[in-house]
Amino acid sequence: MPGIIQAPDNPPMPDRPTRFSPALVGGLAAVVTVLIWTSFIVIARATAHHTLNSFDIAFMRFVGAGVVLLPWGWWLVRKRRRDNPQADHWLGLSPLGARLTATVGLVGGVLYACIAYSGFYYAPASHASVLMPGSLPLWTTLLAAWVLRDRITRTRGIGLGLIVAGGLLVGGASLWRAFDGGDVWKGDLLFLLAGFTWANYSVLARRHALPAVEATVAISVFALLTFVPAYALLAATGVVVSRLAEAPWQELLFQAGFQGIGSVVISGITFTQMVRHFGPVRSTMITSLVPGLSALGAVLFLGEPLHLHLVLGLALVTLGIVFGVRGPAMPPARGATITPAR
Repeated sequence: MPGIIQAPDNPPMPDRPTRFSPALVGGLAAVVTVLIWTSFIVIARATAHHTLNSFDIAFMRFVGAGVVLLPWGWWLVRKRRRDNPQADHWLGLSPLGARLTATVGLVGGVLYACIAYSGFYYAPASHASVLMPGSLPLWTTLLAAWVLRDRITRTRGIGLGLIVAGGLLVGGASLWRAFDGGDVWKGDLLFLLAGFTWANYSVLARRHALPAVEATVAISVFALLTFVPAYALLAATGVVVSRLAEAPWQELLFQAGFQGIGSVVISGITFTQMVRHFGPVRSTMITSLVPGLSALGAVLFLGEPLHLHLVLGLALVTLGIVFGVRGPAMPPARGATITPAR
């Protein structure tokens, strides 16, 4: 009949939603990681002028992350053991074995947080912007070449040289001022050590082909069950100085939310996902975008001056990125099978 459209006998099925490509997932993970790391530097330095000390912030970081990841870890272990009763785990809460949980939890969790936060009490955010993320490519390249037998290409070597030169401009200036009694150099050394610590974690994640969620859960479970009770006991008995009792609840809640859920849960997953797609060296080259963005944030939000040696250091680091990311993507580590995160 006119005006009536008959439905076909076999109507076409609607298209199934397409899965995101690995390149898109890796790119989005890189963007989120860079944004959170940029905010991390600015906020951590701003926090140094408030009530909490560096270990208090680390404490709240792990408490905030644990609220989300402890039940998540329990669920992951239960699900895996239902499919495979012999599946490795730690205490029924970490989906990784005891040794691997302790390794990534200590390196990528407790040590990194305590070292990094301590640096902000001595040096400004602009120094952290260059030295902490800027040193990652150097440390990661050396570790990947040693542990994973990755080859250092000529272009990557040039990029690393430029990044190191930028770091020397910043760190060398503060080290020279140490003769005048300044303490900024202490923060600079702590930032370099924090970069080395995180580089160790990034290589571990790739060497063991750690799924993003499982690695982040393991870090948080380990820190929550070891560092948090130990620090609480030491603070309660007066062995260590803590200002947790003096801080307003709004500050505690904010630190637990941003440092815990934001910096650990979200960026931990996106960083590991980025490492799985790009490899540790190229991933840390990408995160070298953080220096310029966070230094700009320090000027805009914290009122920090941007001296000439800092500008030159940032320029060299940025130029190093151009050479570093031109290298080919690294193949998976020998014997590793990288599976999608569940």
